[in-house]
Amino acid sequence: MSEALGTPLDGELSRLAELHGVATSYSPSPDRTVPASPSAVIAVLGALGVDASGPRAVRTALADRERHLAERLLPPTAVHWAGTGAIDLGLPAGTRVEVRTEDGQPRGDTRDLPPGVHEVTATAPDGRTARCHLVVAPDRLPTPAARSYGLLVQLYSLLSRHSWGMGDLGDLADLADWAARTAGAGFVQVNPLHAAVPGAPTDPSPYRPSSRRFPDPVHLRLESVPEYDRQDAFAERARQLRSAVLDQGALIDRDAVWELKREALEAVAAVPLGPARQAAYDAFRTEQGQALEDHATWYALAERHGSDWHSWPAALRDPRSPETARARTELADRVAFHSRLAWLTDTQLTAAQRAAREAGMPVGIVHDLAVGVHPQGADAWAQRDFFAAGMSVGAPPDAFNARGQDWGLPPWRPDRLAASGYAPYRDLLRALFRYAGALRIDHVMGLFRLWWVPAGSPPTEGTYVRYDAEAMLALLALEATRAGAVVIGEDLGTVEPGVRETLQRHGVLGTSVLWFERDWDGDGRPLPPERWRADCLATATTHDLPPTAARLTGEHVELRDRLGLSTRPLAQERADAKADTAEWLALLISLGLLAGTDVGDEEAEIRAVHRFLLRTPARMVGVWLPDAIGDRRPQNLPGTWDQYPNWRLPIADPKGRPVTLEELQGSERVRALLAVLREDGAADAADAVGASGA
Repeated sequence: MSEALGTPLDGELSRLAELHGVATSYSPSPDRTVPASPSAVIAVLGALGVDASGPRAVRTALADRERHLAERLLPPTAVHWAGTGAIDLGLPAGTRVEVRTEDGQPRGDTRDLPPGVHEVTATAPDGRTARCHLVVAPDRLPTPAARSYGLLVQLYSLLSRHSWGMGDLGDLADLADWAARTAGAGFVQVNPLHAAVPGAPTDPSPYRPSSRRFPDPVHLRLESVPEYDRQDAFAERARQLRSAVLDQGALIDRDAVWELKREALEAVAAVPLGPARQAAYDAFRTEQGQALEDHATWYALAERHGSDWHSWPAALRDPRSPETARARTELADRVAFHSRLAWLTDTQLTAAQRAAREAGMPVGIVHDLAVGVHPQGADAWAQRDFFAAGMSVGAPPDAFNARGQDWGLPPWRPDRLAASGYAPYRDLLRALFRYAGALRIDHVMGLFRLWWVPAGSPPTEGTYVRYDAEAMLALLALEATRAGAVVIGEDLGTVEPGVRETLQRHGVLGTSVLWFERDWDGDGRPLPPERWRADCLATATTHDLPPTAARLTGEHVELRDRLGLSTRPLAQERADAKADTAEWLALLISLGLLAGTDVGDEEAEIRAVHRFLLRTPARMVGVWLPDAIGDRRPQNLPGTWDQYPNWRLPIADPKGRPVTLEELQGSERVRALLAVLREDGAADAADAVGASGA
């Protein structure tokens, strides 16, 4: 039985936790600090391989950690920002240093190393030796060369008359081409397109993927695959899926779409590739290497044993076991099938970005990186040594959610990441930047710390674990610079002091949403446009918030009340929402962006909201595409599961009638809003140029 941890040992437990990056308290507000429970701290330390089960274990672990830190020559990963002087690793005088650069070249010292991840070997005069990964990175990430506006959309919700029941990569390319050529848009931002965990039903949330490393073939446009034979049977079933959503009011059925596409792709896989395409496919498999082999193997094994690898035969739960190697050989045809799907999806993603850039978009497609992966999925299996067993990522209690949140996503172990030179993280970034003009990082605060919740405990019984933000930002800067891509951090909600400043210093743009931008340190009133930050993507709403039309009319309050999500009487919620909207409309009127006679004209108000966004100094301005047509329904309503059709709604008009991509492109309402952005945006850009010239 473990010894009880009494008060006299709290100091030692706290010190042990600190040395492993585990917090013993958190601050939900600047004036309040909440201690973490000892049981949470002990459980989290255990997930990091540290025994803190009793006073004696804590004392031993603390002594071991202090001795290790005192004796080590080098950390497992070190960072040097290019242009900040000579590289200093803090080594004792007389230490011999050898470097092997990222491309395998030997160096006798650390002078003039190029950007990259290099291996340093140090030998001290007393005979101690150590190795570390040295990240040499640009001090800042690329930022947009000029201000631009763009569209934000959940891709599955954007159906055309060509898609098979949900939006696809052909629709994305068409949207980008149209938005650039006819409306002057600079980017299109989409939801995460990561591979999903197969099942019936599949988890519809794009933020709980099987793999962040590889995309989901459900997004493929089959007609764009050269080997696809346009069979009438597939075409008719695709038409039925499309018609069910667009004409009959059905929800988007991802599982039905995937079942049909999988059947069609099985036929595609039976068609031999021509010489040029075979060479391209072979090059893709070689480049992706073990990661692709693992990914495809997991999907092949899931077909045989189910989609939760924890329930597989014990030997197959280890991706490196002899039994898994044999199974990979036995299932070679299925491994090849899933590898080919990854390649086909990669090619269409690349084509979508190419179409966007060729149409004139300076940024192109903005992809979304989810904060984690599904515990049952391919990444959690293939990288299981990098994930903390028995832990889940979430959020602590705060003013908006007294119970905290558990997102059901296993966290990466910071110690294992550092020991590998952040190999899984580097590979992930490199994969996404293959086809992204910019990358949005969901919950970007996770580069600094994450709230870990022990299995079986409520979210209130978690604690923060710190990551090496400098290393993660350095690698982000390195890979983004290599790709020439912009990075946007989703930094909404409670943010640790100093985080936004650090992100801004390194060129990571933030996220500013109109309704949250108030003078919280002053009178609490809406923040005038000139006081907004410049280094951000400014929008009126997001996929997790009410569309602008719903907020202006108060319909979001009625929806939450109908679903039992309100915490106060309906009359009070209505009054507060009306007062909030009235303050913003008053500001729009005072700035000359909305005529007083136009109050109550929903389309005029939405145009005025976006004129306001263009008055801010924000480098990027985003338009939630459903706002352009007057959609009332949020794509996701946090706090709901079965009560609301999250992630399954097509874009619709104010009456809830689904609207196709073709109808959006021909809509006068959409064109009127985009004309405001095109014309006012051009005028603002010209004013900015004139001001800088003066």
